[in-house]
Amino acid sequence: MISPSAKQGFDSLLQQAMRNSMVPAGDHCEISVLAHPEDIKGERMVVLTVSSYLFRLMVMFHFTEDDATRAYFSRLSDTECSETGEGSVVDVIAEYGNLCCGILNRDLGRFFPHIGMSTPNVIDRHCVDYLPMLACDHIQHFAIDSDSGLRLCLTLCVTAYAEIDFCVIEEESEQSTGELELF
Repeated sequence: MISPSAKQGFDSLLQQAMRNSMVPAGDHCEISVLAHPEDIKGERMVVLTVSSYLFRLMVMFHFTEDDATRAYFSRLSDTECSETGEGSVVDVIAEYGNLCCGILNRDLGRFFPHIGMSTPNVIDRHCVDYLPMLACDHIQHFAIDSDSGLRLCLTLCVTAYAEIDFCVIEEESEQSTGELELF
């Protein structure tokens, strides 16, 4: 029910959102597709849903609460991530996952009306083993490798309720991010 160009469109829009939200300023990142879910590292996931009348899309941000993850997200957020309590790494990952899905939501709004987004939920990583039970029309796993050496893994799942076909045209020039211009 999802055309090949729509699958590529969902993947492309998510990759753009990842680059714009999940990589610290000044870092270079490489985004790759992971063919096997067992290649995903992480003990927990932050899950967000973007949906319309035509589809439901879930994005899962896989992570482990360790020193490398806290250092990465401290650098990304320009704040110190703690192990627990306010400012915990889980809260910061949820915040940046929300930012990433917000960008994806906005970009999908160019193609689909009436799109909504959930709040972040934190679940166990082993829940990804049950994705086939959801009968998704498109599942893709991604890895972001940045200069810091930390690998972030994401999973995209799309369930279609109707025929979906759209095409993302790559823009050659960089898009404005809404900076204030003074004259």
